[in-house]
Amino acid sequence: MEPPESAITQRILIVDDSAGARLLIETALRAQGHSRFTSVDSAQAAFHALAMDAEPLNAPPEFDLILMDLLMPEIDGIEACRQIKSCPRYTDVPLIMVTAEESPACLKAAFEAGAMDYVRKPVNRVELGARVQSALRLKQEMDCRKAHERELVELTEKLRRLSQVDGLTEIANRRHFDEELVRAWRRAQRQYESIAQPQNGSIALVMIDIDHFKSYNDEYGHLAGDDCLRRVAEVLRTAAKRPFDLVARYGGEEFAVLLPDTGGAGAEVVAEQMRAAVEASDIPHGRSRLGRVTISCGAAAARVSGLEPASLIATADRRLYEAKHAGRNRVVGAAEEVRSCA
Repeated sequence: MEPPESAITQRILIVDDSAGARLLIETALRAQGHSRFTSVDSAQAAFHALAMDAEPLNAPPEFDLILMDLLMPEIDGIEACRQIKSCPRYTDVPLIMVTAEESPACLKAAFEAGAMDYVRKPVNRVELGARVQSALRLKQEMDCRKAHERELVELTEKLRRLSQVDGLTEIANRRHFDEELVRAWRRAQRQYESIAQPQNGSIALVMIDIDHFKSYNDEYGHLAGDDCLRRVAEVLRTAAKRPFDLVARYGGEEFAVLLPDTGGAGAEVVAEQMRAAVEASDIPHGRSRLGRVTISCGAAAARVSGLEPASLIATADRRLYEAKHAGRNRVVGAAEEVRSCA
């Protein structure tokens, strides 16, 4: 009869200061199809075999089951169990005590130290086999559950990221921008109200539009237009220097750049850097005056006290409109802070 797959692959550590006891346990388990053993004669040797100090501390464990003699010199089984279970790698690895001591106090101490079961000495092969199989089955079920949980967490995180990213340009989408604007606004309000940070509480926004984008699509087609959007988005993302600045696709050929802890002058500098970077990228545009793709930018900043995010958006959008009507490929902004929607 072929042993089950788990018996072939699961690893067992036997810890006992008696060579005869270790041989008896190993022989009994080999008869059940187990073949991957490590046998050591002390708690210190067990700690070494378990690689308890290896980095990272939450790395996969070296063993699937530990059989530990309770009465050993220097460090007994209870203290060894306590130390092993304190290691993150072995929190969920079953440990069975093998002992001739059956006093309630001793067994209670073993369970409190982290043992899941015990086997009496002299070892009965049937009892040993049954308890080992039960422990390994439990370990296998826990491993499967944890694997499913990790997959669920990874899937949830992937879906969360997808819900925040624009599918075409792979930068933040409008939904994520709206959420981050609210978060940044609340954070700025807390800073503004803080005695420790009274100088903070500013937030800036740059609204950006690709100049003559409709005529670009007419000239080169929508596939080329999609590629143009991707290239401009990458230029803007690269031009955003700080990790907490957010570049988002606001809609169509329009982008928004959220700049926390930034005043009006700073927003104008960032907007100009982005405008220059897009022009320097030299994306051909036969229907543009310069023969290349350019952008127009409207920059605004606000001290958030007494205002709502709509005030900032409305002002930046109005300045973008002014930039386009002033000839495009330019930045319109004002160093003063937004005080209303006007």
